[in-house]
Amino acid sequence: MTVSPQLGALLHRSLRVYQVWGANTEVGKTVFSTILCGLTSTYRPDEKTAFLKPVSTGPAHEADGRHIPRFLPGIHSETLYQFDLPVSPHLAAQVSQKNTPSDKEVLSGILDFASCHASPNSGWLFIETAGGVHSPGPSGTTQADLYRPLRLPAILIGDAKLGGIAQTISAFESLKLRGYDVELVLLFQNDTYQNHSYLTPYFRENHSIPVQTAPLPPPFASSNPQSDTRNMQAYYTSTVTLSSLSSIPAHLSSSHKSRISRLESMPSTASQTIWYPFTQHQHLTRDRITVIDSAKDSHFDTLDPGTPSKSLLRPMFDGSASWWTQGLGHGNPTLSLAAAYAAGRYGHVMFAEAVHEPALALAETMLSGMRNERLKRVFYSDNGSTGVEVAVKMALGASRGRYRHGWEGEGMKKKAGVIGLKGSYHGDTMGAMDCSEPGVYNERVEWYEGKGAWLESPGVSDPLFQRTLVKVVRASPELFAGKRGHAHQSKDELDWSGLPVVFDEVFTGIYRLGRFCAASFLGVDPDISVHAKLLTGGLLPLSVTLASESVFRSFLSDDKSEALLHGHSYTAHAVGCQVALESLKEMIKMEENGEWDWALSSQHKSDDQSHRASSQQPDQVVGSRVWSVWSHELVEWLSWQREKGVEGVWALGTVLAIHMGCAGSSAGYKSTAARGLQAALLRGSDSDGSVHSRVLGNVLYLMAGQTTTEETVRRVERLIRQGLGDITR
Repeated sequence: MTVSPQLGALLHRSLRVYQVWGANTEVGKTVFSTILCGLTSTYRPDEKTAFLKPVSTGPAHEADGRHIPRFLPGIHSETLYQFDLPVSPHLAAQVSQKNTPSDKEVLSGILDFASCHASPNSGWLFIETAGGVHSPGPSGTTQADLYRPLRLPAILIGDAKLGGIAQTISAFESLKLRGYDVELVLLFQNDTYQNHSYLTPYFRENHSIPVQTAPLPPPFASSNPQSDTRNMQAYYTSTVTLSSLSSIPAHLSSSHKSRISRLESMPSTASQTIWYPFTQHQHLTRDRITVIDSAKDSHFDTLDPGTPSKSLLRPMFDGSASWWTQGLGHGNPTLSLAAAYAAGRYGHVMFAEAVHEPALALAETMLSGMRNERLKRVFYSDNGSTGVEVAVKMALGASRGRYRHGWEGEGMKKKAGVIGLKGSYHGDTMGAMDCSEPGVYNERVEWYEGKGAWLESPGVSDPLFQRTLVKVVRASPELFAGKRGHAHQSKDELDWSGLPVVFDEVFTGIYRLGRFCAASFLGVDPDISVHAKLLTGGLLPLSVTLASESVFRSFLSDDKSEALLHGHSYTAHAVGCQVALESLKEMIKMEENGEWDWALSSQHKSDDQSHRASSQQPDQVVGSRVWSVWSHELVEWLSWQREKGVEGVWALGTVLAIHMGCAGSSAGYKSTAARGLQAALLRGSDSDGSVHSRVLGNVLYLMAGQTTTEETVRRVERLIRQGLGDITR
């Protein structure tokens, strides 16, 4: 689920909000919540304490939300959703006559309740979950994922019973995997099992988390309710005065204050400490540094001064998909678990002349997904730029081997270069920069020696031109053999011809433009292909360079110096490979399940359905799908906004590029023509949130993730329309 912009992390300056989790059911969450409310209500008499139970099951008269006001009458306590059946919330909701609340509705209710209690004199709010950490909510989403967008600091109630040590540690690790900060562990002091004697040093020494214990409450005697009430009242009266528990409010208050203080000091500290990429620091003021506290799905939670009734954290759409990498949503639990699994199983293991399952399985999945019979080999590196470096070494090495006699001679090696496209960019390592024409990215780099010829297509991103260029190169080996060389003619149609053809799909590949392989738009297959960015779904840096068998064979020799002598210490990092494998599996499944069908126009949908019905080769159907998450209405509207500075618009897959211009402003990377629209999107609106975006000179680009919902995209589209209006008034 992608949470709408107004549903973000919850952090108020004066209201200290903590979420109470249980290592299991029946561990005493409500008893400890009552103790916490009692402790904080006397900590500072001028502050108020409130309690919220978002979801409760069982008879209403036994609801947890009614327990606290029974023993602490001054505490405001509420339950948002009460289901009568005493079972898991998802089952109780199914059999209930009431409408099952969505995750969004549950979160909205919590935010509304907190907002009502936030004021300059507000104090505390404790939000108690139901059952264990992974007990399902009403919709079936486990609570650990359901409440993740709020990113509330957690208080974990440990299990004091037999087996409770394992339950408590497992619950803690589940919360940690999802980015929760556990501030305190509480559990009963059960002298029979002594769980606290193990858990106290475990959490203190391994995680710097304090553990506090409370005596077991009096046993419940159903035959005498009045006596039970008196006994519990006496229990709470004595427990909240224990010196061992008296430090809890101060600890929680200090933690809350430190969190806010750190967030507010980060821009100043960062401006004196960090050297940012692609940034002219001469113009970078502290107020322009975005403080990101957390991220969920397609949004950041960023620091905003706010007011007492508003959260200090503002949800902001991640308009660059975190520099083109984000695909399956920030904080994706499947990818987080995959990373933890591989880290626990392997860590990092050396890869030269070795193999491990994540690397092999990922290589097989990539080659299968490409549907390119030429590509047979996979080389791992760390990022897109180094992946391009590898590709260039492969291509030059293969060409040198084939045209060795024609290329021999003084200075010939220095003259070797690439045939590329004008305006191209392949990264910032030296070799990758040399594959691009002179420009702002490399003109001040002293070692830059642009090596190649860069051709300009007759139209904007014209696929026919690129396809024709590849075919001409492959059909004309005599152009590249040199004066003393001989054109190579191979009977193998998969052998490279003319020159090895390299496609840089670091940005465009793996569904960024709507297809697994962007080369399918051109109708030709490369000999070498580079992939990164979406490869790991936005979680870890990793790149693969895929090569044909004929390119690979050109490096075979008895002389080791003729091998591809390139590598990295973290080559085929097992954690990255495992995450990438899960990422690819998930996106392939999304395509197979038609989860992007909403982005197809009606015409494309009908065309696609007819293809599915008539084609005998279903693998080819994928290549026929052309779609964009950005609506045709928006693209058409933008196309008519020339008087507002729009000079062009381009949309495909998840990408939207808006070319801006203004009188006296030149195009290109140094242009500031897109800054006005960028600032307007950052301001946003109360109803639709805001957008964090990047600009490439006069081009403002936006992109969604592969899991971004249609509702979220339409909100951003409304902000684009509003933003263009704001900058022209």
